[in-house]
Amino acid sequence: MAVIRTSIVSLVVFTVILGIVYPAVMTGVCQMIFPNEANGSLIWKNGKAAGSSLIGQPFSSPEYFWSRPSATTPYPYNAGSSSGSNLGQNNPDLHKALADRIAALKAADPENAKPVPMDIITASGSGLDPHISPAAALYQASRVAKQRGISEAEVYSLIEKYKESRQLGILGDPVVNVVRLNMALDNLGVVNK
Repeated sequence: MAVIRTSIVSLVVFTVILGIVYPAVMTGVCQMIFPNEANGSLIWKNGKAAGSSLIGQPFSSPEYFWSRPSATTPYPYNAGSSSGSNLGQNNPDLHKALADRIAALKAADPENAKPVPMDIITASGSGLDPHISPAAALYQASRVAKQRGISEAEVYSLIEKYKESRQLGILGDPVVNVVRLNMALDNLGVVNK
């Protein structure tokens, strides 16, 4: 009988400590030290959450910068289904997908003769990456400027403003957050249709 009582008391004590106290303390500490990250790194527009700076969104209209493709299922940028395409470099399906993506970029901006940056036609390992390289942003700049009826200089300025440096100054490459960049374009309020 003593063993059962000890087991029940232990279950209750550890449930309270590890199931209530510890999560509450960790949540409080994270809210104090990293409030933005603890709340999903949300991007706000007009008082409403418009997305996260950590998860990409699909953009296909020519007046927007396009994100990296997403291989998540059943829809792009599904945070509950983070995954890559798992297609090898010799897979014909990958070659077709890349050709289709290049064709879509060329159709949206037929005058653009620059080489297409790889990150704008290939999905990231997670399928959720909200960033593109500065080269991918610059590749799309003339199309966006034409579609919005603004100068390329204004678009280049926005790209530079939203370019993020290497992490800790040494890790990774500079990137541009597409969600933030497109929101900045919307704040300009100009679309030439």
